[in-house]
Amino acid sequence: MNKPLKPWRSFPDQLARLESHGLITECKAAALDYLQRIGYYRLSGYWYPMRMTDKDRSTPKNPVRSSDFIPGSRFEDAVRLYVFDKKLRLLALDALERIEMALRVDIAHLLGELDPLAHENPSWLNPSCLHGNFTKQKIKKGKNKGKTEHDVWMEKYHTMLWRARDEQFVKHHKAKYGNKLPVWVAIEIWDFGMVTNMFDGLRHNDQETIASRYGAPDTKSFSSWLSSLNYIRNVAAHHSRLWNINVLVQTNIPPGWDTGLRTERPFLYFCLMQQMLNVICPNSTWADRLEDLIENHFPKTTNGAFTSNDFGLIEGWKAKAPWRSRGRAKT
Repeated sequence: MNKPLKPWRSFPDQLARLESHGLITECKAAALDYLQRIGYYRLSGYWYPMRMTDKDRSTPKNPVRSSDFIPGSRFEDAVRLYVFDKKLRLLALDALERIEMALRVDIAHLLGELDPLAHENPSWLNPSCLHGNFTKQKIKKGKNKGKTEHDVWMEKYHTMLWRARDEQFVKHHKAKYGNKLPVWVAIEIWDFGMVTNMFDGLRHNDQETIASRYGAPDTKSFSSWLSSLNYIRNVAAHHSRLWNINVLVQTNIPPGWDTGLRTERPFLYFCLMQQMLNVICPNSTWADRLEDLIENHFPKTTNGAFTSNDFGLIEGWKAKAPWRSRGRAKT
């Protein structure tokens, strides 16, 4: 039987409840302001590590948190962690924007040489533009059963094209050249997921050209990188907690990288971002900004409730791939 929903509480009642369970507030007025602007539920993800473990209900594989806080837990530390996480999300989006733009150009440049409409790949025109499995192999189950992966991609493409119908560049091309957008224009309405799926639809040689540029060991690994980065991008773009999430779309640790990296934690995927940024903009200061954020802005609590291990950070990370090879100029 389901439990009843928790009752609505006023902001002062929310704060009083937290204090009754041992959360210290240095300034009640400021704490109430944060509850009103950020919200109890969102902030709860940031004070969660400060809650005590319920030993009676916990198991080694499934720890359960008590409503009571570890002695020395402070409301202000949860807010500081929230601000750290916000800055981390912005850094992720900064890197992923550059990566997405570069990949769009990589794909459009290769496809455009084959055919300006290679992304649409009409079989009567040029059936060799995309991978045969992408354009011909039918999906066997699920809501897209009977369609090809390219059919599904084209449905998303037409949706994005409809949303962009009033964009000036779309109206210009439709007025001057008809309803078809050449691939180097069409990429402007693709999202990261579409870029990732189109990479999977490229001919194998074209996949290898792009994957090798970014130092991936093979095309399958690079496709996995993109899927994981797309997951991180969605988390960051929707303002969700990032710093200690369990990454649901995981990839393998690249050859030669520290085997202590954790595939379920975000830090590995920041390493992949830097691996790609080393190619896209080797003189970027992105890595320096991440280093500063981790070393100078990660909240240090007196009770040790927050640990960078939950982010997936490894000891000596700055001296290991891909950080050791980064550029040093300021851009």
